[in-house]
Amino acid sequence: MGSKHSDNGHSAGAVAVDDPAKVRNVVLVGPSGSGKTTLTEALLASTGVLTRAGSVTEGNTVCDHDPAAVRQQRSVGLAVAPVRHGNIKINLIDTPGYADFVGELRAGLRAADAALFVVSAAEGVDAATVALWEECAAVGMPRAVVISRCDHQRADVRAEITACQDAFGTGVVPLYLPADDGGLVNLLITDDPSYEEQRNALIEGVIAESEDETLMDRYLSGEEVDQATLVADLETAVARGSFHPVVPVCSMTGLGLPELLDGIARAFPSPLEHALPAVTGVDGIPHPRIEADPDGPLVAEVVRTAVDSYVGRVSLVRVFSGTLRPERPVHVSGHGMADRGHEDHDADERVAHVYSPLGATLREVPYCVAGDLCALTKLGSAETGDTVSAPEKPLLVAPWEMPEPLLPVAIVPRSRSDEDNLARNLGKLVAGDPTLRLERNAETHQLVLWCMGEAHADVVLARLRAGGAEVDTEQVKVALRETFAAPARGRGRHVKQSGGHGQYAVCDIEVEPLPRGAGFEFVDRVVGGAVPHQFIPSVEKGVRAQLERGLQGGYPVVDVRVVLVDGKAHSVDSSDAAFQTAGSMALKDAAANGTTCLLEPVDEVTVRLPDEHLGTVLGDLSGRRGRVLGTEAAAGGATVVRAEVPATGLLRYAVELRSLTSGTGTYTRRFSRYDPLPQSLAAQVG
Repeated sequence: MGSKHSDNGHSAGAVAVDDPAKVRNVVLVGPSGSGKTTLTEALLASTGVLTRAGSVTEGNTVCDHDPAAVRQQRSVGLAVAPVRHGNIKINLIDTPGYADFVGELRAGLRAADAALFVVSAAEGVDAATVALWEECAAVGMPRAVVISRCDHQRADVRAEITACQDAFGTGVVPLYLPADDGGLVNLLITDDPSYEEQRNALIEGVIAESEDETLMDRYLSGEEVDQATLVADLETAVARGSFHPVVPVCSMTGLGLPELLDGIARAFPSPLEHALPAVTGVDGIPHPRIEADPDGPLVAEVVRTAVDSYVGRVSLVRVFSGTLRPERPVHVSGHGMADRGHEDHDADERVAHVYSPLGATLREVPYCVAGDLCALTKLGSAETGDTVSAPEKPLLVAPWEMPEPLLPVAIVPRSRSDEDNLARNLGKLVAGDPTLRLERNAETHQLVLWCMGEAHADVVLARLRAGGAEVDTEQVKVALRETFAAPARGRGRHVKQSGGHGQYAVCDIEVEPLPRGAGFEFVDRVVGGAVPHQFIPSVEKGVRAQLERGLQGGYPVVDVRVVLVDGKAHSVDSSDAAFQTAGSMALKDAAANGTTCLLEPVDEVTVRLPDEHLGTVLGDLSGRRGRVLGTEAAAGGATVVRAEVPATGLLRYAVELRSLTSGTGTYTRRFSRYDPLPQSLAAQVG
């Protein structure tokens, strides 16, 4: 989210809400290209927030203000656009539909109390949207379906509704259908006999969710159920998350927009009705469950962080409890993200201003109550996922689940000045994007950004370059290891005499390979004091240093036992440094006389995919030198495959699995062990 302090001449002024019951936080989700951003523009224009709706193709929409979004003509980040419907404030949370930006989607789900699934009347429902539906169902989030792009030449609203019912379940029922005159028919009140079948299905679906258990029997016996009862039961069922009305819309003509706004305001839950996340103290001690009470303890969460070139860091915040006010101190806490490069941190800061965000535009408001969304600027320590609370009682909100970035991209600055700019910009990017992981690999000496996919990497690199850091990418290197393939003997002889105090140390060692993962052992079997007792640790120190430096390939040496069997010393010229050098030389001599081999890291991979792609994925894993450990059936016609795959075969697997499974496959990986690298590949490395 960028930020500006002006209204750009097109936005209505912001008014603070004083009652959580008057807020609706709605996240728009759906496939890329389904029309979420265009729908948001249409709703902004229809409610008077904009004088004219922008266009994705023209790059002038409120939500797609990021330069990368304009260039790619698709959303790459979360954006908030509030509208008013009657006395209700609706925070529309537009999220990207492309899989690479799932972190922004997760943030939108965290900030919202209900979800609006936007499905194109011309495109259908993809597997990723079905998976997201199931995820929302698992937490009981209320959902409705919008059939968009009804004006498309290939649009078939009724067929699309059937597709949604097949994909999402029988709880999906149309509330409106297109009429012959170009309008919409409200199935709840129409008496047109041509819609009788659809109307009966709607009424039966509503009554099935009614808390009045006698209502269905009365309806089936022929009793007419009054409209007020039906509307009340429908709104209750939607808010409860068990009934999902379908509304067709056309963003270009305005078809369905008033009906959609009315449904959101009346049927979607307010923050008062939505369960809030668990809270603890910063010490981990559980805190009593919070409620959306403007007078309660301050608990807010940073759901997105961006850096604007004019005002600095901008934090999009969901207030769960209490009220955020300007010119007040707050405590910022971030814990539990050290594995992503976000070290635990706590800081007291001061809120200078509170803003209502409209895309990139920030409009100042006097306060932000529990349940509402706002933007704060210049919180220097705030990162995405951090908790904002009162300094006198710091609290911590339980984090939301974030996917693991699995595509590594190695970057190299072009010049010294780019190196300085890169260092400044990387911290800002990582602070704002919890799906981005920064790794400085001490073994390969590469700077690696772990991304969600190619599109995500493209956006990250573009932002680095926009910040003045010109970078190039290079092939990612996999950190290998060396070991001894067979026992070997070596002698280290370090004798120097050039006048004055000399250097004298001789040691003989035997090297034995150990099982994978056994590490390093040093054994002293010297007899008769051939190596004085005080110099034996020096030999071990020299051997260990050489193990870290590597041998023929320059990779760290692992899984060996080094036995010191003999040596010689001089009463004057022997020293700690001399025996360290001799130990190092002995190990190198053993490698020259014996046989060493390279080891590559092997990861255990768990792949979840639809059954129809199983054969393709198994064949691909085999081609990556993978070994399948087993498969098991999962819910929803899916299969889970467990396999062991060399890390070199996984460098681009995040992209290639998506291609093999039409975007439906996901996987996780964890390090398992090191295995010998095949001789043919070892020769290529050498």
